[in-house]
Amino acid sequence: MALASAFQIPYREARTGFWGEQTSTLNWCEEDYNISYYCAEVINTLTNLVFMYLGFKGLRNVIKYAHSKVFILVFLGYIVVGLGSMAFHTTLKYEMQLADELPMIYTVCILAFVAFGTNRSPAVKGLIAVFLLGLATFITVYYLYAKDPVFHQVAYGLLTASTIFRGFYILEGVLRPAFKKRNPATCDQRMKEIWTLALTGIFMFLAGFLIWNIDNVFCHHITQTKQRVLLPWAIIFEGHGWWHILTGLGAYHMILWRLWSNCCLEGKEDEFMLDWRPLRTIPQVVPRTKRTAHLKTQ
Repeated sequence: MALASAFQIPYREARTGFWGEQTSTLNWCEEDYNISYYCAEVINTLTNLVFMYLGFKGLRNVIKYAHSKVFILVFLGYIVVGLGSMAFHTTLKYEMQLADELPMIYTVCILAFVAFGTNRSPAVKGLIAVFLLGLATFITVYYLYAKDPVFHQVAYGLLTASTIFRGFYILEGVLRPAFKKRNPATCDQRMKEIWTLALTGIFMFLAGFLIWNIDNVFCHHITQTKQRVLLPWAIIFEGHGWWHILTGLGAYHMILWRLWSNCCLEGKEDEFMLDWRPLRTIPQVVPRTKRTAHLKTQ
């Protein structure tokens, strides 16, 4: 405790900043401009770097290993969400809030297209694409009109949940029978691996959502604690920052779940493999020869 108190940095006394007054319809528990004159919410801004790192990592792998091109769009959307969130938390301007929130809708719509378009004819895929485009347009127009953050949150939650449950159906209704037909001996092991990846992503996302709610409900008490412990220790109490980290990781795992499932549905499980140790490494889908060569060098 003595060591912690010896390294305490006070917050800025002034609460004015470079970007002027807040125009966004939302503000978070991190006090505005309490660390930097140039950034409204420093921790909430910097924690979005997880989206940059994982997004470019995923994008590089999709291109390098020639995975389905739709995942280029998915990872580009993932990166744009992170960039928009950084802009929002830096400025607290309404335009930057939209740059954060609307790409969340568009990116999950792309993932929904991947999930609901699995095992569909080109004509049906086209209809799904038109429906999702129309849905994204409706959500955008209505949200711009209503400016109600709860509407955005509910829309995003329903889209995400429907995509997840469609993914569950594909695992058990489509992929498991395919594995049993191709190689019954390895079916259970492969399914366990994919389910572990899916549930890890969902657990991380839900953990982030729990912390997000705690941060909102108990903000006053959390702020008092931060003012007592001061920097840098107060950083660990920035719940919205943990929301960024956990949802960034969770969303990445769920994207990899979809990508790896697609590879397996295409019968490529002997050509590619899921390179991942749960909760210890970042998952990636790589050629088996690359993973074998890596193990030999260890």
